[in-house]
Amino acid sequence: MLKAWLKFAGIKKGPIFRPIAKSGEISPERLGDRAVALIVKRNVGHAGFAPEQFSGHPLRAGLATSAAERGQHERDIMQQTRHKSVKMLRCYIRKGSLFHGNVVDSLGF
Repeated sequence: MLKAWLKFAGIKKGPIFRPIAKSGEISPERLGDRAVALIVKRNVGHAGFAPEQFSGHPLRAGLATSAAERGQHERDIMQQTRHKSVKMLRCYIRKGSLFHGNVVDSLGF
């Protein structure tokens, strides 16, 4: 599916997810955070969930957490997530990995 999109959109470098104008023109810019939030809300609504209870924020936090768990450097994660401070990035990562490396892990629950 991804390869088909890249080919269709003519994307060889840059952002994968881009705005599409009503005319069908694909922008060279990245899809903005508000657009991602609207897409998330629309799709969870189609799935029968309450859209007002969802946002794009967990996608960003999930990316940061997953990247950190796989050993990516903070500066590289920040470049991708556009965090401006290491302190805020670490808040995102800690929220997502609250139960990893926790002493409860060793108890076998």
